[in-house]
Amino acid sequence: MTPPYYAVIFTSVRDAKPDDGYAEAAARMEELARQQPGFLGVESARGPDGLGITVSYWESEDAVRAWGRHAEHLLAQRAGRDRWYERFSLRVCRVEQARSFSRPEPGEPV
Repeated sequence: MTPPYYAVIFTSVRDAKPDDGYAEAAARMEELARQQPGFLGVESARGPDGLGITVSYWESEDAVRAWGRHAEHLLAQRAGRDRWYERFSLRVCRVEQARSFSRPEPGEPV
C-alpha cells in the first residue's frame, strides 16, 4: 500500500462465551469488508486475555464511512455492543508514511 490511505484501528476486549456466534460473524465481516470499494487489507490479533486489535486499511475516508454504514455491518456492531464485547475503541487515522521489513528466507538473495 502506498500512502496516503486510512487505517481503522478497532481495539476490543471480548466477553468470550463458547458458541456465541462471534467467530462466524467476524469471518463474515472480513468477507464483506473485502468486497467493499476502497478496501485495501486487514490485520487482526487477539491475546489469551481477550484483548484484540483489528486494523483495516482503506483508500479514503468515504470508503471508511461507507463500511461503517453497511447494513450487515451495522447489525454486527449492535451484536458486539449487546453480546460480544466488554469494551472497545475505534480510531480512524490517515497514514502518511509506512515502512516494513521482512527477513529474507535462508538461501534468498539479500
